[in-house]
Amino acid sequence: MSKKNLVVIFGGKSSEHEVSCISVVTVAKAINKDTYNMTLVGITKEGSWLSVGSGEDIVSGDWRNSKKAAVLSPDATKKELLILEDNSIEKLRVDVIFPVLHGLNGEDGTIQGLFELADIPYVGCGVLASAVSMDKLYTKIIVDVLGINQATYVPVMRDELTDMAEVVASIEAKLNYPVFVKPSNAGSSKGVSKATNSQELETALHYAAVEDSKILVEETIVGRELECAVFGGKDIQASGIGEVVAAADFYDYDAKYNNAESKTVIGPELPEGKEEEIRQAARAIFRAVDGFGLSRVDFFLEKDTNRVVFNEINTLPGFTSISMYPMLWKAQGWDIETLIENLIQLAFKR
Repeated sequence: MSKKNLVVIFGGKSSEHEVSCISVVTVAKAINKDTYNMTLVGITKEGSWLSVGSGEDIVSGDWRNSKKAAVLSPDATKKELLILEDNSIEKLRVDVIFPVLHGLNGEDGTIQGLFELADIPYVGCGVLASAVSMDKLYTKIIVDVLGINQATYVPVMRDELTDMAEVVASIEAKLNYPVFVKPSNAGSSKGVSKATNSQELETALHYAAVEDSKILVEETIVGRELECAVFGGKDIQASGIGEVVAAADFYDYDAKYNNAESKTVIGPELPEGKEEEIRQAARAIFRAVDGFGLSRVDFFLEKDTNRVVFNEINTLPGFTSISMYPMLWKAQGWDIETLIENLIQLAFKR
């Protein structure tokens, strides 16, 4: 049986570029080289698409010096990746794509639209699920319909910040301090901060506005941070539960990737019935956003009340050594090689 041509895309213009470059090394190592001819394509922070020689080039950072440009043709009759070097063009027929991209232009439906135009199977959620799940505000609007608990929130548009006093007053009329301020479109907790007074709120709003034109201000939910991995298409499987124990005041980008004292716990002890409640809610949210392939759904278990409160859904979760998604499936009996193969097979089924 002939090998399939698999293109793995990583990097990107988003604030999560570096995380993607770590995740892709894990994914690339786990791909069965007896089944697939793997081609790596890196997208620089400036947006250049480059053909990358090896995982070692990614680890060293040398891939950014590649002289080979890569272009994915949107022509559905061709299904080709064009590799350009000097005056030569190599045409590679593509059977399937694995995007290991986090954040804007990778997890928000934009590149998925290109895959759809090219009519090439790809791993992960489609255009709609990617777009609405990347946008925290629209995710909340969808989850409101499901009747699943979530933090009370106030949306703010960047152009409203010209009248900061009015914005702060409107937030303070609806929410008590402390509050969390988040860009509506950003991942890995980029641009997220906590405000305990009006001055900190102003600073936090400006900080979030750097990442996105839509900002979400939420009440603080005090409780445990719990995560559930989902997998599938028509039949959605939910993993067990993982708990995030943040070293910092909250699990921001630095606490997640730069603080060794932050840790994850697989299979934490929970009050009776809460694990199944979280798993059911994760499946319901994944279905409601039209999810496909994979997602990680995050919740709080509120202190004192034990309410399960939805936080957010990530349609292309990390595959780093500390990432919850692969660890949760490993606890279910899927090693990383099995997980990656199962995700690729789902892409073909779609």
